Amino acid sequence: MNEALKELLDLLDLEQIELDIYRGRSPEERIQRVFGGQVAAQALVAAGRTVPADRHVHSLHAYFIRPGDPAIPIVYNVERVRDGRSFTTRRVVAVQHGKAIFTMSASFHVAESGVEHQAAVMPPVAAPEDLPTIQERMREVVGEGSPWREWLTRPRPVDSRYVTPLTWEAHRDPGLRGAETNVWFRYDADLPDDPLLHVVLAAYASDFTLVDTVLLAHGLAWGASNLSGASLDHAMWFHRPFRVDDWMLYAQESPWSGAARGLARGQMFTRSGELAVSVVQEAMIRVLEP
Repeated sequence: MNEALKELLDLLDLEQIELDIYRGRSPEERIQRVFGGQVAAQALVAAGRTVPADRHVHSLHAYFIRPGDPAIPIVYNVERVRDGRSFTTRRVVAVQHGKAIFTMSASFHVAESGVEHQAAVMPPVAAPEDLPTIQERMREVVGEGSPWREWLTRPRPVDSRYVTPLTWEAHRDPGLRGAETNVWFRYDADLPDDPLLHVVLAAYASDFTLVDTVLLAHGLAWGASNLSGASLDHAMWFHRPFRVDDWMLYAQESPWSGAARGLARGQMFTRSGELAVSVVQEAMIRVLEP
């Protein structure tokens, strides 16, 4: 297990400071605000700790309200909205400086059988073992003199391997632009069998590349283009059990952008082709004057 993953698992081990109130911290960060995937993952941990173990999260709907400050802790207040016979609902508000920075509603469900179908088909792509890591790709694209090089090539808790072009590559070569992103990801460690942990880590990973799918269509890239952006909302549906210490394919597309916003959708498939997670996100994207 690499140090970045150890640090992430430590960040997800929230401190309980009162009934239904938890506190989380952020890693030291100089370039960006608190990563949205981190806040979503920590909020889901807080919600999950108030739910019986036989109920598993099947959906979450979240709004990013204010930028997170990585220098101070985040307090997560959990509201027990409903405890039904089959479904449990929780609402979480993340607070910094006395103001809400993030809200999330999450629904949990007991295991039940029902009708089954899957219309989605996993795209035919190269195997992850045949692809370079994102760090290796970035080292080839981002020059030694760029202030973003260290940040873009540093060790990360999740191993990501792109099938499609990176935004930095499309920024340099307009022929690589497109509105689809396919990326394999996994956490390179033997993780515990806790289903909530695997869902939480999928939520963390889900926020890395969705906005980039919007940028890819226009040849824009963080650090290479003069941009201002932030996630606005994020929704996920968890369809079946999965493990994020096995390879999963995150197939993403951006059907629309305009009015300083962009929409992206994603589907996470197990390596055997089973649809495990569906994701939708809208983000603010502003191209600034030089």
